[in-house]
Amino acid sequence: MIRPIYLYGQGVLRKVAEEADLDKKEELKTLVQDLWDTLAKADGCGLAAPQIGESLRVLIVDGDVVADTYDYLKGFRRTMINPVVREHSEETNVYSEGCLSVPGVYSDVRRPAVITVEYFDEEFQPRTETFDKFAARMIQHELEHLSGHVFTDNLAPIRRKMLEKKLQNISKGKVSTAYKTK
Repeated sequence: MIRPIYLYGQGVLRKVAEEADLDKKEELKTLVQDLWDTLAKADGCGLAAPQIGESLRVLIVDGDVVADTYDYLKGFRRTMINPVVREHSEETNVYSEGCLSVPGVYSDVRRPAVITVEYFDEEFQPRTETFDKFAARMIQHELEHLSGHVFTDNLAPIRRKMLEKKLQNISKGKVSTAYKTK
């Protein structure tokens, strides 16, 4: 089911998400499907459960959306339940980021270049994987949502100040999107 995406200013985006109960498999499968349906409609490359109003540690990423730019991401799709970063590189890189919850705002963000994540996949199997390049970027961006942060929190104070009016308008619903929002 396609669900509305919660916009900047909604309280659920600032809450630390709770660990998902792996015994509630059917509920989690429904949530994961809702995330995929919503992401497809919104045409983004990642979505976390808090962005659709569920404060649970669940996220998805889809590299196919950016495979024209990053061909190595063709077919790259992950569902991560209760993900935890176990390692990250000292080396960092900078990419321009945007967010479905902060529409129309883009800015460069520095993040670790390589991360290792432990998580449960959509079949509730434990996984440990190491990601780099833009895959690491997408995952780290979505992981931040699980900690009650959005990408604009990483910006220099002067950059945030420059975006202040735009962020206020988003929080008041004064924004146009091609997808349903709340």
